Amino acid sequence: MVREHSATKGMSPRSSSARRRAISTLNCSLRSLRIALWSPPSSSSLGDERHIASFLLSAAARDPWNPCAVPRFEPFAAIRYATDDLASVIAPPYDVLSDADVDAYEAKSTHNVVRIDVPRGAEDRYDVAAKIMRSWLDERVLVRDSQPSFTIYRMRFTDSAGARRDIAGVLGGLEVVDLEAGGVLPHERTTAAASTDRLDLTRATAANLSPVWGLSLAPGLTDLLAEPGEPLGAVTDAGVEHVVERVTDPERMAAIRDKLAADDVLIADGHHRYGVSRNYRDEVREATGRTDTPAELTLAFVNELIEEQLSVEAIHRLYTDIDVTDLAAALARSFELIPTDQPGPETLAAMATEGYLVLFTRDGSWRLKAKPGRFHGVRALDGGWLETALADVPLTATYQHGLDEALSEVESGRASAAVLIRPVSVAEIERTAREGLLMPPKSTFFTPKLKTGFVLRSLTE
Repeated sequence: MVREHSATKGMSPRSSSARRRAISTLNCSLRSLRIALWSPPSSSSLGDERHIASFLLSAAARDPWNPCAVPRFEPFAAIRYATDDLASVIAPPYDVLSDADVDAYEAKSTHNVVRIDVPRGAEDRYDVAAKIMRSWLDERVLVRDSQPSFTIYRMRFTDSAGARRDIAGVLGGLEVVDLEAGGVLPHERTTAAASTDRLDLTRATAANLSPVWGLSLAPGLTDLLAEPGEPLGAVTDAGVEHVVERVTDPERMAAIRDKLAADDVLIADGHHRYGVSRNYRDEVREATGRTDTPAELTLAFVNELIEEQLSVEAIHRLYTDIDVTDLAAALARSFELIPTDQPGPETLAAMATEGYLVLFTRDGSWRLKAKPGRFHGVRALDGGWLETALADVPLTATYQHGLDEALSEVESGRASAAVLIRPVSVAEIERTAREGLLMPPKSTFFTPKLKTGFVLRSLTE
Protein backbone atom coordinates (compact mmCIF):
# COMPACT_ATOMS: atom_id res chain seq x y z
CA MET A 1 0.00 0.00 0.00
CA VAL A 2 1.08 3.57 -0.64
CA ARG A 3 1.75 5.34 2.62
CA GLU A 4 1.41 9.01 3.40
CA HIS A 5 4.72 10.47 4.59
CA SER A 6 4.57 11.06 8.33
CA ALA A 7 6.07 14.55 8.09
CA THR A 8 2.81 16.46 7.64
CA LYS A 9 3.57 19.27 10.08
CA GLY A 10 2.81 22.69 8.64
CA MET A 11 0.30 21.38 6.11
CA SER A 12 -3.06 23.06 6.13
CA PRO A 13 -6.12 20.91 6.93
CA ARG A 14 -7.27 21.30 3.33
CA SER A 15 -3.96 20.22 1.80
CA SER A 16 -3.66 17.31 4.24
CA SER A 17 -7.18 16.17 3.36
CA ALA A 18 -6.48 16.47 -0.35
CA ARG A 19 -3.34 14.41 0.04
CA ARG A 20 -5.23 11.69 1.90
CA ARG A 21 -7.83 11.62 -0.87
CA ALA A 22 -5.10 11.24 -3.50
CA ILE A 23 -3.51 8.40 -1.54
CA SER A 24 -6.90 6.77 -1.11
CA THR A 25 -7.48 6.95 -4.88
CA LEU A 26 -4.11 5.33 -5.61
CA ASN A 27 -4.71 2.67 -2.95
CA CYS A 28 -8.08 2.02 -4.58
CA SER A 29 -6.35 1.18 -7.85
CA LEU A 30 -3.95 -1.16 -6.06
CA ARG A 31 -6.85 -2.83 -4.23
CA SER A 32 -8.63 -3.35 -7.54
CA LEU A 33 -5.50 -5.02 -8.87
CA ARG A 34 -5.45 -7.37 -5.86
CA ILE A 35 -9.08 -8.29 -6.53
CA ALA A 36 -8.23 -8.91 -10.16
CA LEU A 37 -5.35 -11.18 -9.22
CA TRP A 38 -7.43 -12.98 -6.58
CA SER A 39 -9.42 -14.98 -9.14
CA PRO A 40 -8.35 -14.16 -12.71
CA PRO A 41 -10.29 -15.69 -15.60
CA SER A 42 -7.12 -17.22 -16.99
CA SER A 43 -3.43 -16.92 -16.32
CA SER A 44 -2.72 -15.93 -19.91
CA SER A 45 -4.91 -12.82 -19.66
CA LEU A 46 -2.50 -11.40 -17.06
CA GLY A 47 0.48 -11.50 -19.39
CA ASP A 48 -0.48 -8.38 -21.31
CA GLU A 49 -0.87 -4.89 -19.84
CA ARG A 50 -3.94 -4.19 -21.97
CA HIS A 51 -5.60 -7.34 -20.65
CA ILE A 52 -4.73 -6.33 -17.07
CA ALA A 53 -6.34 -2.91 -17.52
CA SER A 54 -9.40 -4.47 -19.10
CA PHE A 55 -9.68 -7.04 -16.33
CA LEU A 56 -9.39 -4.37 -13.63
CA LEU A 57 -12.47 -2.67 -15.04
CA SER A 58 -14.41 -5.92 -15.24
CA ALA A 59 -13.33 -6.93 -11.72
CA ALA A 60 -14.54 -3.64 -10.32
CA ALA A 61 -17.83 -4.08 -12.14
CA ARG A 62 -18.26 -7.63 -10.83
CA ASP A 63 -17.35 -6.87 -7.23
CA PRO A 64 -20.60 -6.17 -5.32
CA TRP A 65 -18.66 -4.55 -2.47
CA ASN A 66 -17.17 -1.73 -4.60
CA PRO A 67 -13.41 -2.15 -4.36
CA CYS A 68 -12.85 1.63 -4.26
CA ALA A 69 -14.85 2.23 -1.07
CA VAL A 70 -12.64 2.54 2.00
CA PRO A 71 -13.87 3.06 5.57
CA ARG A 72 -12.89 5.98 7.74
CA PHE A 73 -11.44 5.06 11.11
CA GLU A 74 -10.95 8.03 13.39
CA PRO A 75 -9.67 8.77 16.90
CA PHE A 76 -12.10 10.37 19.34
CA ALA A 77 -12.22 11.76 22.86
CA ALA A 78 -12.96 8.56 24.76
CA ILE A 79 -15.08 8.25 27.88
CA ARG A 80 -13.28 6.09 30.45
CA TYR A 81 -13.70 4.95 34.04
CA ALA A 82 -11.63 7.04 36.46
CA THR A 83 -11.03 4.09 38.78
CA ASP A 84 -7.89 1.93 38.80
CA ASP A 85 -10.06 -1.06 39.75
CA LEU A 86 -11.22 -1.80 36.21
CA ALA A 87 -12.09 -5.40 37.06
CA SER A 88 -15.03 -4.21 39.15
CA VAL A 89 -16.60 -2.05 36.45
CA ILE A 90 -16.13 -3.85 33.11
CA ALA A 91 -18.24 -6.78 31.88
CA PRO A 92 -18.67 -9.12 28.90
CA PRO A 93 -20.88 -7.93 26.01
CA TYR A 94 -24.60 -7.73 26.72
CA ASP A 95 -25.56 -10.51 24.33
CA VAL A 96 -23.69 -13.26 26.23
CA LEU A 97 -25.02 -12.35 29.69
CA SER A 98 -27.81 -14.20 31.50
CA ASP A 99 -29.90 -12.54 34.19
CA ALA A 100 -27.77 -14.30 36.79
CA ASP A 101 -24.63 -12.92 35.13
CA VAL A 102 -26.02 -9.39 35.26
CA ASP A 103 -26.86 -9.86 38.95
CA ALA A 104 -23.27 -10.92 39.60
CA TYR A 105 -21.75 -7.94 37.77
CA GLU A 106 -24.10 -5.50 39.45
CA ALA A 107 -22.97 -6.93 42.79
CA LYS A 108 -19.34 -6.21 41.91
CA SER A 109 -19.84 -2.46 41.90
CA THR A 110 -22.57 0.15 41.95
CA HIS A 111 -20.77 1.57 38.92
CA ASN A 112 -20.46 -1.61 36.85
CA VAL A 113 -21.13 -0.95 33.18
CA VAL A 114 -24.02 -3.46 33.04
CA ARG A 115 -26.12 -0.90 34.92
CA ILE A 116 -26.18 1.20 31.74
CA ASP A 117 -25.44 -1.41 29.06
CA VAL A 118 -27.99 -4.00 30.22
CA PRO A 119 -30.86 -1.95 31.66
CA ARG A 120 -33.63 -3.96 33.29
CA GLY A 121 -37.01 -3.10 34.68
CA ALA A 122 -39.98 -1.10 33.44
CA GLU A 123 -40.48 0.66 30.11
CA ASP A 124 -38.45 3.62 31.37
CA ARG A 125 -35.32 1.47 31.79
CA TYR A 126 -33.53 3.21 28.91
CA ASP A 127 -34.18 6.64 30.39
CA VAL A 128 -32.97 5.32 33.75
CA ALA A 129 -29.77 4.07 32.12
CA ALA A 130 -29.22 7.45 30.50
CA LYS A 131 -29.79 9.21 33.83
CA ILE A 132 -27.26 6.91 35.54
CA MET A 133 -24.69 7.58 32.84
CA ARG A 134 -25.15 11.36 33.13
CA SER A 135 -24.77 11.16 36.90
CA TRP A 136 -21.57 9.15 36.55
CA LEU A 137 -20.19 11.81 34.21
CA ASP A 138 -21.22 14.58 36.61
CA GLU A 139 -19.62 12.75 39.55
CA ARG A 140 -16.50 11.94 37.46
CA VAL A 141 -16.98 8.22 37.83
CA LEU A 142 -16.67 8.42 34.05
CA VAL A 143 -14.29 10.99 32.57
CA ARG A 144 -14.04 12.17 28.99
CA ASP A 145 -10.53 12.53 27.55
CA SER A 146 -9.41 16.07 26.76
CA GLN A 147 -8.20 15.09 23.27
CA PRO A 148 -8.87 12.46 20.62
CA SER A 149 -7.02 9.18 20.89
CA PHE A 150 -6.93 5.59 19.77
CA THR A 151 -6.91 2.81 22.36
CA ILE A 152 -4.80 -0.28 21.79
CA TYR A 153 -6.56 -3.30 23.24
CA ARG A 154 -4.57 -6.51 23.75
CA MET A 155 -5.86 -9.95 24.69
CA ARG A 156 -3.30 -12.53 25.83
CA PHE A 157 -4.37 -16.13 26.43
CA THR A 158 -3.91 -19.79 25.58
CA ASP A 159 -6.49 -21.03 23.08
CA SER A 160 -8.40 -24.31 23.15
CA ALA A 161 -5.68 -26.00 21.07
CA GLY A 162 -2.99 -25.00 23.60
CA ALA A 163 -1.44 -22.25 21.44
CA ARG A 164 -0.39 -19.01 23.08
CA ARG A 165 -2.18 -16.00 21.58
CA ASP A 166 -1.47 -12.26 21.76
CA ILE A 167 -4.21 -10.42 19.87
CA ALA A 168 -3.62 -6.69 19.34
CA GLY A 169 -6.34 -4.41 18.01
CA VAL A 170 -7.34 -0.79 18.21
CA LEU A 171 -10.51 0.91 19.46
CA GLY A 172 -11.66 3.88 17.40
CA GLY A 173 -14.57 5.32 15.46
CA LEU A 174 -15.42 3.21 12.39
CA GLU A 175 -17.43 4.75 9.59
CA VAL A 176 -21.08 3.69 9.38
CA VAL A 177 -21.76 2.86 5.73
CA ASP A 178 -24.90 1.93 3.85
CA LEU A 179 -25.70 -1.67 3.08
CA GLU A 180 -23.60 -2.91 0.13
CA ALA A 181 -21.78 0.43 -0.07
CA GLY A 182 -18.45 -1.29 0.46
CA GLY A 183 -15.64 -0.67 2.89
CA VAL A 184 -17.27 -2.33 5.89
CA LEU A 185 -18.42 -5.84 5.03
CA PRO A 186 -20.53 -8.47 6.79
CA HIS A 187 -19.08 -11.99 6.75
CA GLU A 188 -22.22 -14.01 7.51
CA ARG A 189 -25.97 -13.74 7.19
CA THR A 190 -27.57 -12.55 10.40
CA THR A 191 -30.72 -13.65 12.14
CA ALA A 192 -33.43 -11.07 12.64
CA ALA A 193 -33.06 -8.87 15.71
CA ALA A 194 -35.58 -9.81 18.38
CA SER A 195 -36.29 -6.25 19.54
CA THR A 196 -35.32 -2.59 19.28
CA ASP A 197 -33.47 -2.82 22.61
CA ARG A 198 -30.08 -1.59 21.35
CA LEU A 199 -31.55 1.24 19.30
CA ASP A 200 -33.70 2.41 22.21
CA LEU A 201 -30.65 2.38 24.47
CA THR A 202 -28.55 4.30 21.94
CA ARG A 203 -31.25 6.94 21.58
CA ALA A 204 -31.49 7.38 25.34
CA THR A 205 -27.78 7.43 26.21
CA ALA A 206 -26.52 9.03 23.00
CA ALA A 207 -23.46 6.79 23.28
CA ASN A 208 -21.80 3.71 21.85
CA LEU A 209 -21.41 1.48 24.91
CA SER A 210 -19.96 -1.74 23.45
CA PRO A 211 -17.75 -2.12 20.38
CA VAL A 212 -18.27 -3.86 17.09
CA TRP A 213 -15.41 -6.27 16.34
CA GLY A 214 -13.88 -5.67 12.91
CA LEU A 215 -11.11 -7.42 10.99
CA SER A 216 -8.85 -5.32 8.78
CA LEU A 217 -7.78 -6.83 5.47
CA ALA A 218 -4.91 -4.33 5.27
CA PRO A 219 -1.59 -6.05 6.01
CA GLY A 220 0.68 -4.52 8.64
CA LEU A 221 -1.76 -3.32 11.30
CA THR A 222 -0.32 -5.72 13.88
CA ASP A 223 3.15 -4.25 13.36
CA LEU A 224 1.81 -0.72 13.86
CA LEU A 225 0.35 -1.75 17.23
CA ALA A 226 3.42 -3.63 18.51
CA GLU A 227 4.89 -0.66 20.38
CA PRO A 228 3.07 -0.10 23.69
CA GLY A 229 0.99 3.01 24.21
CA GLU A 230 0.30 4.84 27.47
CA PRO A 231 -0.74 2.13 29.98
CA LEU A 232 -4.32 2.51 31.20
CA GLY A 233 -4.93 -0.78 32.98
CA ALA A 234 -5.11 -4.55 32.74
CA VAL A 235 -7.67 -7.12 33.85
CA THR A 236 -7.30 -10.90 33.90
CA ASP A 237 -10.52 -12.88 33.65
CA ALA A 238 -11.07 -16.56 32.82
CA GLY A 239 -7.45 -16.97 31.83
CA VAL A 240 -7.42 -13.99 29.47
CA GLU A 241 -5.37 -10.87 30.16
CA HIS A 242 -7.08 -7.76 28.77
CA VAL A 243 -4.72 -4.77 28.44
CA VAL A 244 -5.59 -1.23 27.29
CA GLU A 245 -3.17 1.50 26.20
CA ARG A 246 -3.82 5.03 24.93
CA VAL A 247 -2.25 6.50 21.77
CA THR A 248 -2.28 10.31 21.38
CA ASP A 249 0.84 10.89 19.27
CA PRO A 250 -0.40 12.60 16.06
CA GLU A 251 1.97 10.78 13.72
CA ARG A 252 1.17 7.35 15.16
CA MET A 253 -2.57 8.06 15.09
CA ALA A 254 -2.25 9.14 11.44
CA ALA A 255 -0.40 5.91 10.61
CA ILE A 256 -3.12 3.80 12.25
CA ARG A 257 -5.90 5.79 10.59
CA ASP A 258 -4.32 5.51 7.13
CA LYS A 259 -3.61 1.80 7.54
CA LEU A 260 -7.24 1.10 8.39
CA ALA A 261 -8.36 3.21 5.41
CA ALA A 262 -6.21 1.15 3.03
CA ASP A 263 -8.55 -1.84 2.75
CA ASP A 264 -11.90 -3.27 3.77
CA VAL A 265 -12.94 -4.00 7.34
CA LEU A 266 -14.87 -7.23 7.82
CA ILE A 267 -17.36 -7.40 10.69
CA ALA A 268 -16.40 -10.37 12.85
CA ASP A 269 -18.82 -9.87 15.74
CA GLY A 270 -21.50 -7.25 16.25
CA HIS A 271 -23.47 -7.25 12.98
CA HIS A 272 -26.60 -6.20 14.88
CA ARG A 273 -24.73 -3.45 16.71
CA TYR A 274 -23.45 -2.11 13.43
CA GLY A 275 -26.97 -2.22 11.97
CA VAL A 276 -28.26 -0.30 14.99
CA SER A 277 -25.58 2.34 14.39
CA ARG A 278 -26.76 2.66 10.80
CA ASN A 279 -30.38 3.12 11.90
CA TYR A 280 -29.34 5.68 14.50
CA ARG A 281 -27.20 7.54 11.97
CA ASP A 282 -30.16 7.74 9.59
CA GLU A 283 -32.37 9.15 12.35
CA VAL A 284 -29.79 11.82 13.17
CA ARG A 285 -29.41 12.73 9.51
CA GLU A 286 -33.16 13.10 9.14
CA ALA A 287 -33.44 15.19 12.30
CA THR A 288 -30.46 17.48 11.60
CA GLY A 289 -29.99 17.44 7.84
CA ARG A 290 -26.29 16.86 8.51
CA THR A 291 -23.80 14.17 7.60
CA ASP A 292 -20.96 15.34 9.85
CA THR A 293 -22.18 14.37 13.33
CA PRO A 294 -20.61 11.76 15.63
CA ALA A 295 -23.35 9.35 14.51
CA GLU A 296 -21.46 8.91 11.22
CA LEU A 297 -19.01 6.67 13.12
CA THR A 298 -19.44 3.89 15.66
CA LEU A 299 -17.23 2.39 18.35
CA ALA A 300 -15.22 -0.51 16.94
CA PHE A 301 -12.30 -2.75 17.84
CA VAL A 302 -10.30 -3.66 14.74
CA ASN A 303 -7.45 -6.13 14.46
CA GLU A 304 -5.69 -7.67 11.47
CA LEU A 305 -7.23 -10.61 9.63
CA ILE A 306 -4.31 -13.02 9.91
CA GLU A 307 -4.04 -16.49 11.42
CA GLU A 308 -1.96 -15.57 14.47
CA GLN A 309 -4.31 -12.72 15.38
CA LEU A 310 -7.52 -14.75 15.53
CA SER A 311 -8.95 -17.59 17.57
CA VAL A 312 -12.02 -18.97 15.80
CA GLU A 313 -14.24 -21.69 17.24
CA ALA A 314 -17.37 -23.41 15.99
CA ILE A 315 -21.01 -22.75 16.86
CA HIS A 316 -22.84 -26.08 16.92
CA ARG A 317 -26.36 -26.67 15.60
CA LEU A 318 -29.28 -27.69 17.82
CA TYR A 319 -32.47 -29.07 16.26
CA THR A 320 -35.99 -29.16 17.72
CA ASP A 321 -39.51 -29.70 16.38
CA ILE A 322 -38.40 -32.86 14.55
CA ASP A 323 -38.27 -36.54 15.41
CA VAL A 324 -34.71 -37.85 15.70
CA THR A 325 -35.46 -40.68 13.25
CA ASP A 326 -36.71 -38.20 10.65
CA LEU A 327 -33.66 -35.99 11.16
CA ALA A 328 -31.28 -38.93 10.73
CA ALA A 329 -33.10 -40.03 7.58
CA ALA A 330 -32.86 -36.51 6.13
CA LEU A 331 -29.15 -36.30 6.90
CA ALA A 332 -28.56 -39.77 5.43
CA ARG A 333 -29.43 -38.41 1.98
CA SER A 334 -26.23 -36.34 2.06
CA PHE A 335 -23.99 -38.00 4.64
CA GLU A 336 -22.84 -41.44 5.57
CA LEU A 337 -23.90 -42.07 9.20
CA ILE A 338 -21.26 -44.07 11.06
CA PRO A 339 -21.97 -45.01 14.71
CA THR A 340 -19.44 -43.58 17.15
CA ASP A 341 -18.86 -43.00 20.85
CA GLN A 342 -20.35 -40.07 22.76
CA PRO A 343 -18.41 -36.92 21.82
CA GLY A 344 -15.70 -35.60 24.11
CA PRO A 345 -12.97 -32.94 23.85
CA GLU A 346 -10.86 -35.27 21.70
CA THR A 347 -13.74 -35.54 19.22
CA LEU A 348 -13.40 -31.92 18.09
CA ALA A 349 -9.74 -32.41 17.20
CA ALA A 350 -10.51 -35.64 15.33
CA MET A 351 -13.31 -33.93 13.39
CA ALA A 352 -10.86 -31.31 12.13
CA THR A 353 -8.14 -33.76 11.12
CA GLU A 354 -10.34 -36.53 9.69
CA GLY A 355 -13.02 -34.35 8.11
CA TYR A 356 -16.40 -35.25 9.58
CA LEU A 357 -19.31 -33.81 11.61
CA VAL A 358 -21.08 -35.53 14.52
CA LEU A 359 -24.79 -36.09 15.08
CA PHE A 360 -25.55 -36.47 18.79
CA THR A 361 -28.89 -37.64 20.24
CA ARG A 362 -30.02 -39.28 23.47
CA ASP A 363 -30.16 -42.56 21.53
CA GLY A 364 -26.59 -42.44 20.23
CA SER A 365 -23.97 -40.62 18.18
CA TRP A 366 -22.92 -40.86 14.53
CA ARG A 367 -20.12 -39.47 12.44
CA LEU A 368 -21.39 -37.61 9.39
CA LYS A 369 -19.16 -38.07 6.33
CA ALA A 370 -20.22 -36.12 3.25
CA LYS A 371 -21.18 -38.40 0.36
CA PRO A 372 -19.01 -37.92 -2.76
CA GLY A 373 -20.43 -35.28 -5.08
CA ARG A 374 -23.38 -34.49 -2.83
CA PHE A 375 -22.23 -30.92 -2.16
CA HIS A 376 -20.84 -30.12 -5.57
CA GLY A 377 -21.01 -26.35 -6.04
CA VAL A 378 -21.56 -25.73 -2.32
CA ARG A 379 -18.80 -23.92 -0.43
CA ALA A 380 -17.00 -26.33 1.94
CA LEU A 381 -18.54 -24.92 5.12
CA ASP A 382 -20.23 -27.25 7.59
CA GLY A 383 -23.02 -24.76 8.18
CA GLY A 384 -23.64 -24.49 4.44
CA TRP A 385 -23.65 -28.25 4.03
CA LEU A 386 -26.26 -28.63 6.77
CA GLU A 387 -28.42 -25.87 5.27
CA THR A 388 -28.31 -27.67 1.92
CA ALA A 389 -28.95 -31.13 3.38
CA LEU A 390 -31.94 -29.97 5.47
CA ALA A 391 -33.33 -27.27 3.18
CA ASP A 392 -36.65 -29.09 2.67
CA VAL A 393 -37.00 -30.40 6.21
CA PRO A 394 -39.40 -28.66 8.64
CA LEU A 395 -37.49 -28.08 11.88
CA THR A 396 -36.20 -25.36 14.17
CA ALA A 397 -32.47 -24.70 14.31
CA THR A 398 -30.73 -22.84 17.11
CA TYR A 399 -27.07 -22.37 17.95
CA GLN A 400 -24.78 -23.19 20.85
CA HIS A 401 -21.08 -22.57 21.26
CA GLY A 402 -19.27 -25.05 23.50
CA LEU A 403 -19.29 -28.83 23.38
CA ASP A 404 -20.57 -29.37 26.93
CA GLU A 405 -23.33 -26.81 26.48
CA ALA A 406 -24.53 -28.39 23.21
CA LEU A 407 -24.57 -31.89 24.67
CA SER A 408 -26.41 -30.65 27.76
CA GLU A 409 -29.19 -29.18 25.63
CA VAL A 410 -29.83 -32.61 24.11
CA GLU A 411 -29.44 -34.60 27.32
CA SER A 412 -31.93 -32.31 29.09
CA GLY A 413 -34.49 -32.73 26.31
CA ARG A 414 -34.46 -29.05 25.38
CA ALA A 415 -33.17 -30.08 21.95
CA SER A 416 -33.89 -33.22 19.97
CA ALA A 417 -30.39 -33.46 18.54
CA ALA A 418 -27.14 -31.60 18.04
CA VAL A 419 -24.79 -31.58 15.08
CA LEU A 420 -21.24 -30.67 16.03
CA ILE A 421 -19.41 -28.75 13.31
CA ARG A 422 -15.83 -27.68 12.67
CA PRO A 423 -14.44 -24.13 12.98
CA VAL A 424 -14.12 -22.05 9.82
CA SER A 425 -10.52 -21.34 8.83
CA VAL A 426 -9.14 -17.80 8.71
CA ALA A 427 -8.26 -18.36 5.05
CA GLU A 428 -11.90 -19.20 4.29
CA ILE A 429 -13.09 -16.09 6.15
CA GLU A 430 -10.84 -13.89 4.01
CA ARG A 431 -11.73 -15.72 0.80
CA THR A 432 -15.44 -15.27 1.47
CA ALA A 433 -14.95 -11.56 2.17
CA ARG A 434 -12.87 -11.00 -0.97
CA GLU A 435 -15.52 -12.65 -3.12
CA GLY A 436 -18.34 -10.62 -1.60
CA LEU A 437 -20.15 -13.69 -0.27
CA LEU A 438 -21.86 -14.38 3.05
CA MET A 439 -21.51 -17.45 5.24
CA PRO A 440 -24.56 -19.05 6.89
CA PRO A 441 -25.68 -17.49 10.20
CA LYS A 442 -23.55 -18.29 13.25
CA SER A 443 -20.67 -19.72 11.25
CA THR A 444 -17.95 -18.32 13.48
CA PHE A 445 -17.34 -17.76 17.17
CA PHE A 446 -14.42 -15.39 17.75
CA THR A 447 -12.75 -15.74 21.13
CA PRO A 448 -12.18 -14.32 23.61
CA LYS A 449 -15.06 -11.87 23.81
CA LEU A 450 -14.22 -8.19 24.07
CA LYS A 451 -14.98 -6.53 27.39
CA THR A 452 -17.45 -3.68 27.59
CA GLY A 453 -16.48 -0.64 29.64
CA PHE A 454 -12.85 0.02 28.76
CA VAL A 455 -13.95 2.74 26.32
CA LEU A 456 -17.31 4.41 25.73
CA ARG A 457 -17.98 6.81 22.86
CA SER A 458 -20.26 9.83 23.06
CA LEU A 459 -22.63 10.56 20.16
CA THR A 460 -23.04 14.20 21.19
CA GLU A 461 -20.76 17.06 20.16
